[in-house]
Amino acid sequence: MAGAFQEIDGFRCYAPELAQSHADYPSEGFDVTAEVEARSFWCRARSRVLRRVFERFIDRTRPVDLLEIGCGTGYVLKELSALSNLRLTGSEIYLQGLRYARKTVPGVTFIQLDATEIPFRGEFDVVGAFDVLEHIANDRKVIDEVKHALRPGGAFVITVPQYQWMWSRLDEVVEHKRRYSRRDLVAKLEGAGFTIRYITSFITLLFPLMVVSRLLTSRRRPDGDTRSEFASEVTIPSPLNWVFDKIARVDEALLSAGLTLRFGGSLLVVGIKR
Repeated sequence: MAGAFQEIDGFRCYAPELAQSHADYPSEGFDVTAEVEARSFWCRARSRVLRRVFERFIDRTRPVDLLEIGCGTGYVLKELSALSNLRLTGSEIYLQGLRYARKTVPGVTFIQLDATEIPFRGEFDVVGAFDVLEHIANDRKVIDEVKHALRPGGAFVITVPQYQWMWSRLDEVVEHKRRYSRRDLVAKLEGAGFTIRYITSFITLLFPLMVVSRLLTSRRRPDGDTRSEFASEVTIPSPLNWVFDKIARVDEALLSAGLTLRFGGSLLVVGIKR
């Protein structure tokens, strides 16, 4: 059973002292994300890839309780809500994100919590963390907390940005603590008691362009306006965004065919609690 909570704005808050802070994500981040994610090829591609992973690896024959940590504005939950057997709970440390998420997916349960102190024990079949671990200094603590929140045999589904050498100004703007190597993430998961069931990169065909873009911006100096910096980094002209979306679908087709991709801008892992 979950621990004590305080209700704020209609949300159960298990870490209310952190609900209004923005220690690991810029306060402007949710506003910018809400503006651009619906038309962003990257956000759409990630959501489609995740839906296919859930269709492939998560039991579709029974009700499945899912907790997403760091749900942001609810964009991934909106995609997953199409899978009728998933009983969805979205969590976020910051109320600003939860307010957006509640509007995005009105039928989902949303709560506020600190992912390093998850107040649940053995209550979920799946926990998702989609580009969240890189924001948290003590990611090992999060992984351990997720293990305790899962039922035996439960799945931890993760996406993270890949390769520390790809570090750029965007990582600084959104307050990343690290980017991941495949070896590093696998070691942390296995060390916490997870068995790796599936691992792949994605955003592969576009990766060379991504490398060039990140290298060009890696030495950019801050201009003092975090919101405009973030928006300029993630906003792509519509024609180019359309082209990138079509290219990303080639990656998705390869993954749907059962292949795994050895390199790419992002890493996806399904770990099973031993």
